[in-house]
Amino acid sequence: MSGADMRRFWDERARENPLYYVDNKLLFQAPDQDQFWHQGERELDAMLDAVGARVGPDDVVVDIGCGVGRLTRVLARRAGSVLAIDVSPEMLDRARGYNPGLENVTWLKGDGASLAPIADASADACVSYVVFQHIPDPAIQLAYIREMGRVLRPGGWAAFQISNDPHLHRFRPELERLRWRLRVLARRAPRRQNDPRWLGAALELGALREAAASAGLDIERIENPGRQFCFVLARRAAGDGTT
Repeated sequence: MSGADMRRFWDERARENPLYYVDNKLLFQAPDQDQFWHQGERELDAMLDAVGARVGPDDVVVDIGCGVGRLTRVLARRAGSVLAIDVSPEMLDRARGYNPGLENVTWLKGDGASLAPIADASADACVSYVVFQHIPDPAIQLAYIREMGRVLRPGGWAAFQISNDPHLHRFRPELERLRWRLRVLARRAPRRQNDPRWLGAALELGALREAAASAGLDIERIENPGRQFCFVLARRAAGDGTT
């Protein structure tokens, strides 16, 4: 599936209900904005705590799949600067609106397959949460992991979430899909919940390790293997100037 396909899908989701599609634990008809932003900080901390990572006050941090800036807002308070990248221009427009005055944030439109706007060896850290699990092609997920190796400086780290649970990404049974369609028509449920660009794909840990190694990254920790919220810490070796 191309980057253009992913861009169209997430632009549509941004126009439909951007907060829900970033955090689908919210009530679809009336998402609680305060809960949305507070929960973003809690979930970022839970991931960083799980892998033992900390953002430093002078760090340049890449927020991969930033959406409306839920994690970007938190990272901007903790880091020196944030490069927030997303495939969807609509999501980025809303991110700017929800997060005015973040002078240390650069919002970047991505191509859906790489971190191309970001220079080699220019970042101290990369962060990504509930992003890769929505990418239906594992090869593209692996491409992003290799890209993290490219943009990280020697000694830099990446903390990110993948799904390692293949059952999560299956299509809904037909009867359940019919009931869901009726709720969508009544405006009581979100659209496209059975779309491959929402269902995404699990990532196999052996493939993850191979991709990381090919990009000069050491996998230091994997927490919650076999689950949807599988957290990974990868690091570029200090003194490794390869890209």
